[in-house]
Amino acid sequence: MRIGILILLLIAGLAGSPAASAAEDTGATQGSRPAPPDAAKEAAPPPSVTVIGARDAHGILGREVRSAANEDMGRVVDVIVDREGTVRAAVIDFGGFLGVGSRKIVVDWGALGFWRVANKRDSITLELNKAQVAAAPEYKEGAPVIVLGAAGRLQPWDVDH
Repeated sequence: MRIGILILLLIAGLAGSPAASAAEDTGATQGSRPAPPDAAKEAAPPPSVTVIGARDAHGILGREVRSAANEDMGRVVDVIVDREGTVRAAVIDFGGFLGVGSRKIVVDWGALGFWRVANKRDSITLELNKAQVAAAPEYKEGAPVIVLGAAGRLQPWDVDH
């Protein structure tokens, strides 16, 4: 009886051994060869690398937006792109106090100015005033996007796609 228990323990120990684990990880079993590496992985070219200077680009999510008259217009909370990946608009959390009573509106990307942005504390300039933005319809995910644009800058979207 003791020998039977020892054999069971030995078998259980071999099943948990690194060699057994490696066989399980690669899918190899006794008498079979490991699967050949995926040809697509081997043929993939190395990724390209672009270096952007710290002063040349900044993230915008959460960044404050102000009018040309220095009015607080809210913060950027999302960016809207078309099917080709072109940035078309920004979603701004506008109005309210401490997040209460605010609403999201969408402004045309061309209505935003980044010329004064040099660090994280700098705000984005919106070429609209507070009254124009206050009159904009609220953005609701899943509904048609109504984009508020600066005069002469808004480009129509092809909605047939």
